[in-house]
Amino acid sequence: MSRLSRRVLLSGLAVAPLARPGLIRAQSSSKPVKIGLLSDMSGPYREVGGPGNRVAMELAVQDFGGSVLGRPIEILQADDQNKPDVATTIARQWLDDTGVDVLADGAASSSGLAVQQVCREKKHIYLITGPSTSDMTGKQCSPYGVHFCYDTYALAHGTGTAMTRSGGDSWFLITADYAFGYALERDTMAAVTAAGGKILGAVRAPLGTADFSSYLMQAQASGAKVIGLANAGTDAQNCIKQAAEFGLTKGGAKLATLLFQISDIVALGQKTCEGLAYTDSFYWDMSDKTRAWAARWGDKMNGRVPGLLHAGNYCAATHWLKSVQAAGTTDADAVMAKMKAMPVNDFYNDNVQIREDGRVMHAMNLWQVKPVSESKSKYDFCTGLAKIAPDDAFRPMAEGGCALIKT
Repeated sequence: MSRLSRRVLLSGLAVAPLARPGLIRAQSSSKPVKIGLLSDMSGPYREVGGPGNRVAMELAVQDFGGSVLGRPIEILQADDQNKPDVATTIARQWLDDTGVDVLADGAASSSGLAVQQVCREKKHIYLITGPSTSDMTGKQCSPYGVHFCYDTYALAHGTGTAMTRSGGDSWFLITADYAFGYALERDTMAAVTAAGGKILGAVRAPLGTADFSSYLMQAQASGAKVIGLANAGTDAQNCIKQAAEFGLTKGGAKLATLLFQISDIVALGQKTCEGLAYTDSFYWDMSDKTRAWAARWGDKMNGRVPGLLHAGNYCAATHWLKSVQAAGTTDADAVMAKMKAMPVNDFYNDNVQIREDGRVMHAMNLWQVKPVSESKSKYDFCTGLAKIAPDDAFRPMAEGGCALIKT
Protein backbone atom coordinates (compact mmCIF):
# COMPACT_ATOMS: atom_id res chain seq x y z
CA MET A 1 0.00 0.00 0.00
CA SER A 2 1.36 3.45 -0.93
CA ARG A 3 2.08 6.18 1.61
CA LEU A 4 -0.84 8.18 0.16
CA SER A 5 -3.23 5.25 0.54
CA ARG A 6 -2.25 4.62 4.15
CA ARG A 7 -2.61 8.31 5.03
CA VAL A 8 -5.99 8.61 3.38
CA LEU A 9 -7.40 5.43 4.85
CA LEU A 10 -6.29 6.41 8.32
CA SER A 11 -7.81 9.89 7.94
CA GLY A 12 -11.08 8.36 6.78
CA LEU A 13 -11.21 5.88 9.64
CA ALA A 14 -10.30 8.54 12.16
CA VAL A 15 -13.46 10.48 11.47
CA ALA A 16 -15.73 7.53 10.83
CA PRO A 17 -17.49 7.19 14.21
CA LEU A 18 -20.53 9.40 14.74
CA ALA A 19 -20.11 12.37 16.99
CA ARG A 20 -23.31 11.34 18.78
CA PRO A 21 -23.88 7.69 17.89
CA GLY A 22 -26.75 7.27 20.30
CA LEU A 23 -28.74 9.81 18.33
CA ILE A 24 -28.47 7.99 15.04
CA ARG A 25 -27.85 4.34 15.62
CA ALA A 26 -30.74 2.20 16.77
CA GLN A 27 -30.19 -0.74 19.12
CA SER A 28 -29.76 -3.61 16.70
CA SER A 29 -27.39 -6.44 15.96
CA SER A 30 -28.08 -6.09 12.23
CA LYS A 31 -25.38 -4.96 9.85
CA PRO A 32 -25.61 -1.15 9.65
CA VAL A 33 -26.53 0.75 6.51
CA LYS A 34 -23.58 3.07 5.88
CA ILE A 35 -23.54 6.49 4.23
CA GLY A 36 -20.10 7.85 3.31
CA LEU A 37 -19.52 11.61 3.06
CA LEU A 38 -16.47 12.74 1.09
CA SER A 39 -16.09 16.38 2.08
CA ASP A 40 -13.75 19.34 2.18
CA MET A 41 -12.85 19.46 5.86
CA SER A 42 -9.84 21.76 5.69
CA GLY A 43 -9.90 23.72 2.43
CA PRO A 44 -11.82 26.53 0.69
CA TYR A 45 -15.19 24.73 0.82
CA ARG A 46 -15.16 23.71 4.48
CA GLU A 47 -17.66 26.39 5.50
CA VAL A 48 -20.15 25.73 2.69
CA GLY A 49 -20.00 21.97 3.31
CA GLY A 50 -17.58 20.28 5.68
CA PRO A 51 -18.81 19.45 9.20
CA GLY A 52 -22.14 21.13 8.48
CA ASN A 53 -22.94 18.50 5.85
CA ARG A 54 -22.56 15.77 8.45
CA VAL A 55 -24.87 17.59 10.86
CA ALA A 56 -27.46 17.95 8.09
CA MET A 57 -27.25 14.25 7.32
CA GLU A 58 -27.51 13.35 11.00
CA LEU A 59 -30.75 15.36 11.15
CA ALA A 60 -32.05 13.45 8.12
CA VAL A 61 -31.24 10.10 9.74
CA GLN A 62 -32.78 11.23 13.03
CA ASP A 63 -35.97 12.34 11.28
CA PHE A 64 -36.12 9.01 9.46
CA GLY A 65 -36.08 7.18 12.78
CA GLY A 66 -32.45 6.08 12.95
CA SER A 67 -32.85 2.85 11.01
CA VAL A 68 -34.03 1.51 7.65
CA LEU A 69 -35.12 -2.02 6.78
CA GLY A 70 -34.57 -2.88 10.44
CA ARG A 71 -30.90 -1.91 10.22
CA PRO A 72 -29.17 0.95 12.07
CA ILE A 73 -27.82 3.81 9.96
CA GLU A 74 -24.19 4.90 10.29
CA ILE A 75 -22.54 8.00 8.81
CA LEU A 76 -18.85 8.18 7.90
CA GLN A 77 -17.05 11.35 6.83
CA ALA A 78 -13.56 11.94 5.52
CA ASP A 79 -11.58 14.82 4.03
CA ASP A 80 -11.07 14.30 0.30
CA GLN A 81 -8.91 17.46 0.16
CA ASN A 82 -10.56 18.40 -3.16
CA LYS A 83 -8.12 15.99 -4.84
CA PRO A 84 -9.35 13.29 -7.27
CA ASP A 85 -6.69 10.76 -6.22
CA VAL A 86 -7.48 11.17 -2.54
CA ALA A 87 -11.24 11.01 -3.16
CA THR A 88 -11.02 7.84 -5.24
CA THR A 89 -8.72 6.12 -2.73
CA ILE A 90 -11.20 6.72 0.08
CA ALA A 91 -14.19 5.83 -2.11
CA ARG A 92 -12.70 2.49 -3.18
CA GLN A 93 -11.68 1.57 0.37
CA TRP A 94 -15.12 2.43 1.74
CA LEU A 95 -16.99 0.51 -0.97
CA ASP A 96 -14.65 -2.50 -1.10
CA ASP A 97 -13.66 -2.96 2.53
CA THR A 98 -15.85 -0.88 4.85
CA GLY A 99 -19.26 -1.82 3.47
CA VAL A 100 -20.44 1.68 2.65
CA ASP A 101 -23.76 1.53 0.80
CA VAL A 102 -23.93 5.02 -0.72
CA LEU A 103 -21.53 7.93 -1.21
CA ALA A 104 -22.44 11.61 -0.92
CA ASP A 105 -21.04 15.15 -1.12
CA GLY A 106 -17.74 15.14 -3.08
CA ALA A 107 -16.72 18.79 -2.52
CA ALA A 108 -14.83 20.07 -5.61
CA SER A 109 -16.10 19.09 -9.06
CA SER A 110 -12.79 17.48 -10.01
CA SER A 111 -12.94 15.08 -7.06
CA GLY A 112 -16.67 14.57 -7.57
CA LEU A 113 -16.22 13.50 -11.19
CA ALA A 114 -13.62 10.97 -10.03
CA VAL A 115 -15.97 9.62 -7.34
CA GLN A 116 -18.75 9.32 -9.91
CA GLN A 117 -16.51 7.11 -12.04
CA VAL A 118 -15.74 4.86 -9.07
CA CYS A 119 -19.45 4.55 -8.26
CA ARG A 120 -20.24 3.68 -11.86
CA GLU A 121 -17.58 0.97 -11.81
CA LYS A 122 -18.68 -0.40 -8.42
CA LYS A 123 -22.42 0.01 -9.10
CA HIS A 124 -23.13 2.17 -6.07
CA ILE A 125 -25.26 5.29 -5.91
CA TYR A 126 -23.55 8.66 -5.61
CA LEU A 127 -25.60 11.50 -4.07
CA ILE A 128 -23.90 14.51 -5.69
CA THR A 129 -24.25 17.58 -3.50
CA GLY A 130 -20.91 19.40 -3.38
CA PRO A 131 -19.72 19.34 -7.02
CA SER A 132 -21.48 21.80 -9.29
CA THR A 133 -20.27 21.03 -12.81
CA SER A 134 -23.20 20.36 -15.13
CA ASP A 135 -21.08 17.61 -16.73
CA MET A 136 -22.28 15.39 -13.86
CA THR A 137 -25.54 14.95 -15.77
CA GLY A 138 -24.06 15.72 -19.18
CA LYS A 139 -21.25 13.95 -21.00
CA GLN A 140 -20.01 12.31 -17.79
CA CYS A 141 -23.43 11.24 -16.49
CA SER A 142 -23.83 7.92 -14.71
CA PRO A 143 -26.76 5.55 -14.12
CA TYR A 144 -25.80 5.75 -10.43
CA GLY A 145 -25.39 9.52 -10.07
CA VAL A 146 -28.09 11.89 -8.76
CA HIS A 147 -27.22 15.60 -8.80
CA PHE A 148 -28.90 17.65 -6.06
CA CYS A 149 -28.80 21.37 -5.18
CA TYR A 150 -27.50 23.23 -8.25
CA ASP A 151 -25.18 23.03 -11.22
CA THR A 152 -23.08 25.41 -13.29
CA TYR A 153 -25.72 25.68 -16.02
CA ALA A 154 -28.41 26.85 -13.58
CA LEU A 155 -26.03 29.23 -11.80
CA ALA A 156 -24.79 30.75 -15.04
CA HIS A 157 -28.21 31.12 -16.63
CA GLY A 158 -29.82 32.52 -13.50
CA THR A 159 -27.27 35.25 -12.76
CA GLY A 160 -25.66 35.66 -16.20
CA THR A 161 -28.91 36.05 -18.10
CA ALA A 162 -30.45 38.44 -15.56
CA MET A 163 -27.42 40.74 -15.40
CA THR A 164 -26.90 40.80 -19.16
CA ARG A 165 -30.53 41.69 -19.83
CA SER A 166 -30.38 44.47 -17.23
CA GLY A 167 -27.57 46.25 -19.09
CA GLY A 168 -24.43 44.30 -18.22
CA ASP A 169 -23.78 43.29 -21.81
CA SER A 170 -19.97 42.96 -21.72
CA TRP A 171 -18.20 40.47 -19.45
CA PHE A 172 -14.76 39.46 -18.24
CA LEU A 173 -14.44 36.23 -16.23
CA ILE A 174 -12.07 35.28 -13.41
CA THR A 175 -12.21 31.49 -13.35
CA ALA A 176 -11.14 28.80 -10.88
CA ASP A 177 -8.57 26.67 -12.69
CA TYR A 178 -10.17 23.23 -12.41
CA ALA A 179 -13.26 21.33 -13.61
CA PHE A 180 -15.84 23.41 -11.74
CA GLY A 181 -14.42 26.70 -13.01
CA TYR A 182 -14.18 25.49 -16.58
CA ALA A 183 -17.81 24.35 -16.57
CA LEU A 184 -19.06 27.56 -14.96
CA GLU A 185 -17.02 29.67 -17.39
CA ARG A 186 -18.39 27.71 -20.36
CA ASP A 187 -21.99 27.87 -19.18
CA THR A 188 -21.75 31.57 -18.31
CA MET A 189 -20.29 32.46 -21.69
CA ALA A 190 -23.15 30.61 -23.38
CA ALA A 191 -25.78 32.33 -21.21
CA VAL A 192 -24.33 35.83 -21.70
CA THR A 193 -24.02 35.35 -25.45
CA ALA A 194 -27.55 33.97 -25.73
CA ALA A 195 -28.85 37.04 -23.86
CA GLY A 196 -27.13 39.39 -26.32
CA GLY A 197 -23.92 40.09 -24.41
CA LYS A 198 -20.23 39.81 -25.30
CA ILE A 199 -17.32 38.10 -23.55
CA LEU A 200 -14.28 40.39 -23.60
CA GLY A 201 -11.90 37.96 -21.94
CA ALA A 202 -11.19 35.47 -19.17
CA VAL A 203 -8.32 34.52 -16.90
CA ARG A 204 -7.84 31.41 -14.74
CA ALA A 205 -6.62 31.41 -11.14
CA PRO A 206 -5.47 28.28 -9.25
CA LEU A 207 -7.65 26.87 -6.46
CA GLY A 208 -6.62 28.45 -3.16
CA THR A 209 -5.34 31.71 -4.68
CA ALA A 210 -4.73 34.35 -2.00
CA ASP A 211 -3.71 37.33 -4.18
CA PHE A 212 -6.10 38.18 -7.02
CA SER A 213 -4.58 41.58 -7.82
CA SER A 214 -3.13 40.65 -11.22
CA TYR A 215 -6.39 38.98 -12.29
CA LEU A 216 -8.47 41.95 -11.17
CA MET A 217 -6.20 44.36 -13.04
CA GLN A 218 -6.73 42.36 -16.24
CA ALA A 219 -10.47 42.45 -15.68
CA GLN A 220 -10.42 46.21 -15.09
CA ALA A 221 -8.27 46.82 -18.17
CA SER A 222 -10.77 44.94 -20.35
CA GLY A 223 -13.39 47.65 -19.85
CA ALA A 224 -16.08 45.05 -19.21
CA LYS A 225 -19.30 46.20 -17.57
CA VAL A 226 -19.50 42.96 -15.58
CA ILE A 227 -16.69 41.03 -13.94
CA GLY A 228 -17.92 37.48 -13.46
CA LEU A 229 -16.41 35.40 -10.68
CA ALA A 230 -16.42 31.76 -11.76
CA ASN A 231 -15.04 30.61 -8.42
CA ALA A 232 -16.39 29.85 -4.95
CA GLY A 233 -15.67 29.56 -1.24
CA THR A 234 -12.66 31.45 0.10
CA ASP A 235 -11.45 32.08 -3.47
CA ALA A 236 -14.60 34.07 -4.22
CA GLN A 237 -14.41 35.81 -0.85
CA ASN A 238 -10.81 36.91 -1.43
CA CYS A 239 -11.67 38.09 -4.92
CA ILE A 240 -14.64 40.17 -3.75
CA LYS A 241 -12.69 41.65 -0.84
CA GLN A 242 -9.76 42.63 -3.04
CA ALA A 243 -12.06 44.04 -5.72
CA ALA A 244 -13.53 46.32 -3.07
CA GLU A 245 -10.04 47.36 -1.93
CA PHE A 246 -9.11 48.12 -5.55
CA GLY A 247 -12.27 50.23 -5.92
CA LEU A 248 -13.01 48.14 -8.97
CA THR A 249 -16.72 48.94 -9.09
CA LYS A 250 -16.26 52.68 -8.67
CA GLY A 251 -15.61 52.94 -12.40
CA GLY A 252 -19.04 51.51 -13.11
CA ALA A 253 -18.24 47.81 -13.42
CA LYS A 254 -20.39 45.31 -11.54
CA LEU A 255 -19.37 42.08 -9.87
CA ALA A 256 -21.32 38.94 -10.76
CA THR A 257 -20.93 36.20 -8.17
CA LEU A 258 -21.74 33.06 -10.11
CA LEU A 259 -21.51 30.70 -7.14
CA PHE A 260 -22.19 32.48 -3.88
CA GLN A 261 -23.66 31.25 -0.61
CA ILE A 262 -24.76 32.66 2.69
CA SER A 263 -21.50 31.65 4.38
CA ASP A 264 -19.75 34.06 2.02
CA ILE A 265 -21.92 36.93 3.26
CA VAL A 266 -21.16 35.96 6.85
CA ALA A 267 -17.42 35.88 6.12
CA LEU A 268 -17.29 39.13 4.15
CA GLY A 269 -19.92 41.10 6.04
CA GLN A 270 -23.25 42.24 4.67
CA LYS A 271 -21.97 45.76 4.02
CA THR A 272 -19.29 44.49 1.64
CA CYS A 273 -21.82 42.31 -0.19
CA GLU A 274 -24.66 44.85 -0.53
CA GLY A 275 -26.21 44.68 -3.99
CA LEU A 276 -24.58 41.40 -5.04
CA ALA A 277 -26.97 39.08 -6.86
CA TYR A 278 -26.68 35.31 -6.96
CA THR A 279 -28.66 32.20 -7.89
CA ASP A 280 -29.47 29.44 -5.40
CA SER A 281 -32.18 26.87 -4.74
CA PHE A 282 -32.24 27.34 -0.96
CA TYR A 283 -32.30 30.20 1.54
CA TRP A 284 -32.91 29.68 5.24
CA ASP A 285 -35.69 32.29 5.39
CA MET A 286 -37.86 30.97 2.55
CA SER A 287 -40.70 29.57 4.68
CA ASP A 288 -41.72 28.44 8.16
CA LYS A 289 -40.31 24.98 7.37
CA THR A 290 -36.92 26.27 6.25
CA ARG A 291 -36.70 28.56 9.28
CA ALA A 292 -37.49 25.68 11.64
CA TRP A 293 -34.92 23.40 10.02
CA ALA A 294 -32.29 26.16 10.02
CA ALA A 295 -32.84 26.62 13.75
CA ARG A 296 -32.32 22.89 14.40
CA TRP A 297 -29.15 22.85 12.31
CA GLY A 298 -27.91 26.03 13.96
CA ASP A 299 -28.41 24.55 17.44
CA LYS A 300 -25.81 21.92 16.55
CA MET A 301 -23.49 24.37 14.78
CA ASN A 302 -22.97 27.05 17.42
CA GLY A 303 -25.71 29.32 16.15
CA ARG A 304 -24.55 29.44 12.52
CA VAL A 305 -26.92 29.56 9.58
CA PRO A 306 -27.10 26.71 7.02
CA GLY A 307 -26.47 27.10 3.33
CA LEU A 308 -27.52 25.33 0.17
CA LEU A 309 -25.20 22.33 0.46
CA HIS A 310 -26.27 21.63 4.03
CA ALA A 311 -29.92 21.62 2.98
CA GLY A 312 -29.00 19.57 -0.08
CA ASN A 313 -27.34 16.85 1.99
CA TYR A 314 -30.45 16.53 4.16
CA CYS A 315 -32.55 16.35 1.00
CA ALA A 316 -30.31 13.73 -0.63
CA ALA A 317 -30.09 11.48 2.44
CA THR A 318 -33.82 11.68 3.08
CA HIS A 319 -34.75 10.79 -0.49
CA TRP A 320 -32.25 7.93 -0.63
CA LEU A 321 -33.54 6.46 2.66
CA LYS A 322 -37.16 6.73 1.48
CA SER A 323 -36.18 4.94 -1.72
CA VAL A 324 -34.34 2.18 0.17
CA GLN A 325 -37.44 1.68 2.30
CA ALA A 326 -39.69 1.56 -0.77
CA ALA A 327 -37.36 -0.81 -2.63
CA GLY A 328 -36.92 -3.11 0.37
CA THR A 329 -33.20 -3.33 -0.35
CA THR A 330 -30.01 -1.26 -0.62
CA ASP A 331 -29.29 -2.69 -4.08
CA ALA A 332 -28.28 0.30 -6.19
CA ASP A 333 -30.31 -0.51 -9.29
CA ALA A 334 -33.50 -1.12 -7.33
CA VAL A 335 -33.03 1.96 -5.19
CA MET A 336 -32.20 4.17 -8.17
CA ALA A 337 -35.40 3.09 -9.90
CA LYS A 338 -37.36 4.21 -6.84
CA MET A 339 -35.42 7.47 -6.55
CA LYS A 340 -36.36 8.44 -10.09
CA ALA A 341 -39.94 7.22 -9.75
CA MET A 342 -40.69 8.95 -6.45
CA PRO A 343 -40.91 12.76 -6.12
CA VAL A 344 -38.50 14.51 -3.76
CA ASN A 345 -40.30 15.93 -0.73
CA ASP A 346 -38.69 17.54 2.30
CA PHE A 347 -38.67 20.85 4.16
CA TYR A 348 -37.83 22.89 1.05
CA ASN A 349 -38.84 20.67 -1.89
CA ASP A 350 -42.41 19.82 -2.91
CA ASN A 351 -42.93 17.02 -5.45
CA VAL A 352 -39.62 17.64 -7.22
CA GLN A 353 -38.79 15.20 -10.01
CA ILE A 354 -35.48 13.51 -10.84
CA ARG A 355 -34.81 13.32 -14.56
CA GLU A 356 -33.49 10.31 -16.42
CA ASP A 357 -30.02 11.89 -16.54
CA GLY A 358 -29.95 12.19 -12.73
CA ARG A 359 -30.69 15.91 -12.50
CA VAL A 360 -32.89 16.84 -9.51
CA MET A 361 -35.22 19.54 -10.84
CA HIS A 362 -35.24 22.06 -7.98
CA ALA A 363 -36.79 25.46 -8.47
CA MET A 364 -34.04 28.10 -8.43
CA ASN A 365 -34.14 31.63 -7.06
CA LEU A 366 -32.33 34.85 -7.88
CA TRP A 367 -31.37 36.61 -4.63
CA GLN A 368 -29.86 39.99 -3.88
CA VAL A 369 -28.00 41.03 -0.74
CA LYS A 370 -30.02 43.84 0.83
CA PRO A 371 -28.64 46.96 2.55
CA VAL A 372 -27.78 46.51 6.22
CA SER A 373 -30.42 49.12 7.07
CA GLU A 374 -33.16 46.83 5.75
CA SER A 375 -32.19 43.76 7.79
CA LYS A 376 -34.60 42.95 10.61
CA SER A 377 -32.63 40.19 12.34
CA LYS A 378 -29.34 38.32 12.34
CA TYR A 379 -28.72 36.57 9.02
CA ASP A 380 -31.55 38.53 7.36
CA PHE A 381 -29.33 39.19 4.38
CA CYS A 382 -31.27 38.68 1.17
CA THR A 383 -34.35 39.59 -0.76
CA GLY A 384 -35.78 37.50 -3.57
CA LEU A 385 -35.65 39.00 -7.06
CA ALA A 386 -37.14 36.15 -9.08
CA LYS A 387 -38.14 32.51 -8.92
CA ILE A 388 -36.87 30.41 -11.81
CA ALA A 389 -38.90 27.37 -12.82
CA PRO A 390 -36.90 24.11 -13.02
CA ASP A 391 -37.30 23.73 -16.77
CA ASP A 392 -35.99 27.27 -17.26
CA ALA A 393 -33.16 26.90 -14.74
CA PHE A 394 -31.56 23.63 -15.84
CA ARG A 395 -30.14 22.59 -19.19
CA PRO A 396 -32.60 20.74 -21.43
CA MET A 397 -31.88 17.05 -21.11
CA ALA A 398 -31.44 16.58 -24.88
CA GLU A 399 -28.63 19.17 -24.94
CA GLY A 400 -26.45 17.62 -22.24
CA GLY A 401 -24.89 14.77 -24.18
CA CYS A 402 -25.75 12.18 -21.53
CA ALA A 403 -25.44 8.69 -22.99
CA LEU A 404 -28.34 7.47 -20.84
CA ILE A 405 -30.78 9.56 -22.85
CA LYS A 406 -32.35 7.85 -25.84
CA THR A 407 -32.82 10.25 -28.73
